[in-house]
Amino acid sequence: MSRIRPLSGFPELLPSQRFVEQYVLDRLRETFELHGYAGIETRAVEQMSQLARKGEIDKEIYVLRRLSADPNAAETDELGLHFDLTVPFARYVLENAGHLAFPFRRYQIQKVWRGERPQEGRYREFTQADIDIVGENSLAAHHDVEIPLVMLEALENLHDSVGLPPVLMRVNNRQLAEGFYRGLGIEDTAAVLQRVDKLEKIGAAAVVESLAEIGLDAERASKVVALARIRTEDDSFVDQVRALGVNHELLDQGLELLTAVVDAAREAVPGRLVADLSIARGLDYYTGTVYETALVGYESMGSISSGGRYDSLAFDGKQTYPGVGISLGVSRMLVPLLAKGRLVASRSVPTAVLVAVNDEETRWEADAVARALRARGIPTEVAPKADKFGKQIRHADRRGIPYVWFGGMDGEVKDIRSGDQPAANAATWEPPAEDRTVRVSGAWD
Repeated sequence: MSRIRPLSGFPELLPSQRFVEQYVLDRLRETFELHGYAGIETRAVEQMSQLARKGEIDKEIYVLRRLSADPNAAETDELGLHFDLTVPFARYVLENAGHLAFPFRRYQIQKVWRGERPQEGRYREFTQADIDIVGENSLAAHHDVEIPLVMLEALENLHDSVGLPPVLMRVNNRQLAEGFYRGLGIEDTAAVLQRVDKLEKIGAAAVVESLAEIGLDAERASKVVALARIRTEDDSFVDQVRALGVNHELLDQGLELLTAVVDAAREAVPGRLVADLSIARGLDYYTGTVYETALVGYESMGSISSGGRYDSLAFDGKQTYPGVGISLGVSRMLVPLLAKGRLVASRSVPTAVLVAVNDEETRWEADAVARALRARGIPTEVAPKADKFGKQIRHADRRGIPYVWFGGMDGEVKDIRSGDQPAANAATWEPPAEDRTVRVSGAWD
């Protein structure tokens, strides 16, 4: 048999790493549901006409075709794997609007696929966790404040429970940016946004040069870059923007909306959110507040959580469904940390107790003990072979199982870490709480 080559960009986790991922997903669900978000799941495929209609993502889509399809037959519905969860959610809302109560809060945790170049934190198959609020024809501005606070709370809970590094969310508003550009007399604001979005990657001089390519003179280009360089932890960004001498009604609206987000975050999660007017977000369906989030100390991984307001993503010809949402790249955040051993599980199996087998003729006694322990929620397995007890203990040790049970219902249970072996009854014995289930913790320098 030829050697199997790994597929780049399709991460697979070891059992202990999977425990960490499951723990993180469970904590995210708890936070989202605490705020009233209902879980949904959408299909993995969407029509290409829907996937490719917004933003510059054509090259990222994995196209789906049947191996046995007739090559001469015209494909009426070309399909592709979804590259995010927002486009599928928009379609889901349109198809199910009659069954939903608005504003509709949803969370969605699923795999997505993108055909981009794999690197640390960027994969071709990965898990995302999204939250969105969508309204019917209108959606109050205060939801732009709610969404980032819920995601920050979820990440703070992980920081407190397993020591996940703290995060810093950077927030801007597309109305603010567009109003500023229109106040400068710029008509093609989308082209300017696309270039400003590359400020961190290519630097200010290169952005100015690229703005000149689309017809901006040096004075206007310098003001566009000056706006993008504004970054504050409070609402002092308003005075800095005003000092640039640009006026427009849309700019005023954007400043007001961004101030509301920054002020609320300072109260709820101080130090976790800043106004950063360089944030643009590349996809063109964003129309208002936009968010990007990085792990402090791991900024090289890029943004782990991003999103924003979209007022025209879903429209059925009669009703408009505006929304605001944010996505957490679970794989993007976790896989590099797992590879570095920064997040670890206490063992690689759920089993807390291995029941030893005296001989194969009395295996039924070991099975009875295991059933009694499992009936009270204690993860238990029975030794695979009636080896000498020393070998059975080593088998438990290799698997990270902390306890070995000897004898029948009235037997002895050995803590293989300390060597203690007290008498115990399978109907009443309890392991310490920290040993009953797998624990997840951080291991930081």
